[in-house]
Amino acid sequence: MSLVSRRSLFAGSAALLAAPAVAQRATDFAGRTIEWVIPFAEGGGSDVWARFMAPYLAKYLPGRPTVIIRNVPGGGSITGTNDFYQRARPDGSTFIGTSGSTQFPFLLGDRRVRYDFRTMPPVLVSPTGGVVYIPARFNVANAGELGKVRETELVYGSQGATSLDLVPMLAFNLLGLKVRHVFGMRGRGEGRLALERGEATIDYQTSSAFLTQVRPMIQAGNVVPLFSWGVLDAQGNVARDPTFPDLPHFVEAYEMMHGRKPSGVEYDAYFAFFGSGFAAQKPAMLPPRTPPEIVAAYRRAFEQAVADPELQARKGEVLGDYEQAVGDNVQRVYEVATTITPEAREWARNFLANNHNVRF
Repeated sequence: MSLVSRRSLFAGSAALLAAPAVAQRATDFAGRTIEWVIPFAEGGGSDVWARFMAPYLAKYLPGRPTVIIRNVPGGGSITGTNDFYQRARPDGSTFIGTSGSTQFPFLLGDRRVRYDFRTMPPVLVSPTGGVVYIPARFNVANAGELGKVRETELVYGSQGATSLDLVPMLAFNLLGLKVRHVFGMRGRGEGRLALERGEATIDYQTSSAFLTQVRPMIQAGNVVPLFSWGVLDAQGNVARDPTFPDLPHFVEAYEMMHGRKPSGVEYDAYFAFFGSGFAAQKPAMLPPRTPPEIVAAYRRAFEQAVADPELQARKGEVLGDYEQAVGDNVQRVYEVATTITPEAREWARNFLANNHNVRF
């Protein structure tokens, strides 16, 4: 599916969720306590993200309420999200922040899911990034030379077939690489260590880990960076990661290797999970049926929070260099993170069932 047709698909849901730029009536949260539900345990990436953003949101919401974080872990984030979707009041007193590991079960049609992202108005979307790299001993200088290892079995240390590692799994399949996915890694750090020990031969690391842990390996001549996942611009197009502007993103890497842009249902599936897992990994949403004036107040508050000089000065370790989707830009990016065509979903489910014995 082309980006043009993908935009057409999104247009209908955008009309349903879009909030007016100006509130229809005054919204005031003075004296109230707002709960930001995080369906993960304390201390994880989503929890850190929410706790970093919360004081700035409180500063700009009308009436300057108190914003607290309520952690509801369980079921890989499905439990807390189901509870929020079924019980949250649409009065602005509560909203939720999820992650790619919450979006993936929704996109795959997991029977445990009771929530529907299409009915929850987004107010913020935060991206993240990552870079794929390979040992230097393969003599692959860049993505355009990946054809040298096309017939070589590469090994990737994976956290699971339906985890965020589904994105590299689909990417390697699209590129035509022979990659054996070894499951059981408890984090990308273990995947990196497996490559350092010679047990794995291809890996990716998120942006912060790549900068701190992999860049020294590049400088020592031990590994070669191939491509980043990329980011999405305001129109939903894949663009270069601002943290790695000199590296091609995946679509460019595919074109370097094959001489054409990726297309077809396999790419549609990859694009859906890439958007959900990286380019729009952490969305914040209000409950279904939230009045438009409350949605508008939250969107405006997040827009002001992201522009706050203090947040800008402190954002490096939590938000990185990535542009936060707020205001008028939030809807388009959110749709990429939470939308998949029926054909792409069916293809992904069959791919996982036939190749990795995943049952839905």
